[in-house]
Amino acid sequence: MPDPSHAATWRFALPHTTAAVPLARALIRNTLADIGAPVDGDTAELLTAELVANAVRHTEGDEPIELVVELVPTGGWQVEVHDQDPNPPGGLDSLGRPDGPKRPDGLAEGGRGLLLIRTLSADAGYRPTPYGKAVWFILPPTDGPAAAERPTER
Repeated sequence: MPDPSHAATWRFALPHTTAAVPLARALIRNTLADIGAPVDGDTAELLTAELVANAVRHTEGDEPIELVVELVPTGGWQVEVHDQDPNPPGGLDSLGRPDGPKRPDGLAEGGRGLLLIRTLSADAGYRPTPYGKAVWFILPPTDGPAAAERPTER
């Protein structure tokens, strides 16, 4: 496993299509498992898929989306999804704070993704980049064996 005192970053270019979602899930799952990251792999996959799906759905163009996975000094993992749209993601104000109701309309088809991310991650937000924005979340390290390596029931 990488040493948290040293930066470790993985970057992946994803197509700006719905095919990016399962590809991102596989990349995050395999990256975390290959390095034995002590993190909840299922949560990492779910939240990564949500960010990538939002980037595909809510941004125009065909420029690639970038998935960035980084070990943070606390031993946790930060996952970022970069896209070309500089506007804040829906549901967040210009400072990255939740904007609007704390719960989505029960009949609405969307609006739950950022709520999931805020609920299941240690921290989350977005930041402008020179080419658009990065939406991110941080997962804390888990105790014991790497959660990404634990067998799952499917």
